[in-house]
Amino acid sequence: MVALVGRPNVGKSTLFNRLVGARSAIVEDLPGTTRDRIYGESEWNGVSFIVIDTGGLEAESTAESRAPRRRLRHQTPLAKDSAGFITEIRNQVEVALEEADVIIFVVDTKDGLTAADEELAQLLRRTKKPVFVAANKAESKERQLNAAEFWALGLGEPIPISAYHGTGVGDLLDEVVKALPPSPPEEEEEEVVGIAIVGRPNVGKSSLLNALIGQDRSIVSEIPGTTRDTVDTALVYDGQKIVLIDTAGIRRRGKVEPGIEKYSVLRSVRAIDRADVVLLVIDATEGVTAQDTHIAGYILERYKGVVVVVNKWDAIEKDSHTMVEYTRKVREELKFMDYVPVLFVSAKTRQRVDKILPTALAVAEERRYRLSTSELNQIIREAYDATRPPSKGGRVLRLYYATQVDVEPPTFVIFVNDPKLVHFSYQRYIENQIRKHHPFLGTPIRIFFRGREKDRKGRR
Repeated sequence: MVALVGRPNVGKSTLFNRLVGARSAIVEDLPGTTRDRIYGESEWNGVSFIVIDTGGLEAESTAESRAPRRRLRHQTPLAKDSAGFITEIRNQVEVALEEADVIIFVVDTKDGLTAADEELAQLLRRTKKPVFVAANKAESKERQLNAAEFWALGLGEPIPISAYHGTGVGDLLDEVVKALPPSPPEEEEEEVVGIAIVGRPNVGKSSLLNALIGQDRSIVSEIPGTTRDTVDTALVYDGQKIVLIDTAGIRRRGKVEPGIEKYSVLRSVRAIDRADVVLLVIDATEGVTAQDTHIAGYILERYKGVVVVVNKWDAIEKDSHTMVEYTRKVREELKFMDYVPVLFVSAKTRQRVDKILPTALAVAEERRYRLSTSELNQIIREAYDATRPPSKGGRVLRLYYATQVDVEPPTFVIFVNDPKLVHFSYQRYIENQIRKHHPFLGTPIRIFFRGREKDRKGRR
């Protein structure tokens, strides 16, 4: 593991994106944009490693950290909304330093050496790990020469780079891979289940992630919108490898502000795309909102497994009928997802949090389930005999043969005399009959109707 550390706005996220080959971390000119630690995979000269992007680390002495050793030509203040997260960011960085085998200390040749850089250098020297000083923003000859002043940090020769243009990054990586420990022998690739945690802002997604893994993996705050990047956490549960993906809150389109928040929402949407199962988190104190329904619809469009997690259940006054009534309301609002399990939890008190991962893994297993062809055709025949489809223009739909052609999601093809005769309501009826025999818990299924070859030729 290689950790990128440094004070705010020195270009750590730009370097991270260049190393992993994707715009995984949000990059803005505003300091304090990255708060949680972000992981990505990189490779150089045949050596693979994990890169950890971290939030900008402020010095312990705020007064000293804001006062440069010499007057800065460009001094950018820390983002106002990040000012309250300095302690939390520092905790995230310290965890990254513990995990890392090699550290890249990113400094800014445009600003020059600051008191904050010197204080962070003292912290890094105590780690006893290889540290490389990446003197960033060295796009000109003058700034490349300015890199020499970072010798004063006592961490070895500064390497001038431009993370934005890529200049010097190869020289930096040459040194980094030499310092990495030997790679462990490659294990046989195992199946990994991706589980994304999504929902509106401030419904408790990050608190839920921390409750699931038992440590403060993401920064938790009462301020909506604290999580900006998607954050991946790898773990093993009951022998199964899992990647938990925490995401930023998804607001209504008209409420999304341009810039950082817009990028955060886009990354949350992409997190759904790369997940196997999505935990749709709902605030129990607010119930199912129109935006919850909108997010559920997007998950359904992507045919992902779903578990509805009603959080903050501890804040609800309850009697013996509360959970039954609340479940009825949730299913009524999400009527197009009646096959989805609903869990009532409290990330704050850990109530029923232990049910989430087993349920999500059960849904992931359902996504991989395959009905035998004989069993499927028996279901279809019985369904057709029990309820014949209505005629259309004097013609009647006939079902000939069915097969399951794919999993993740389960996908069925039914051969008929004319696909145009299939009414939406009859397709829903067929789906319900399949689910009666095998529920496909939390899993959308796809059904395609195709005309047989001879029928198509006859029509031509």
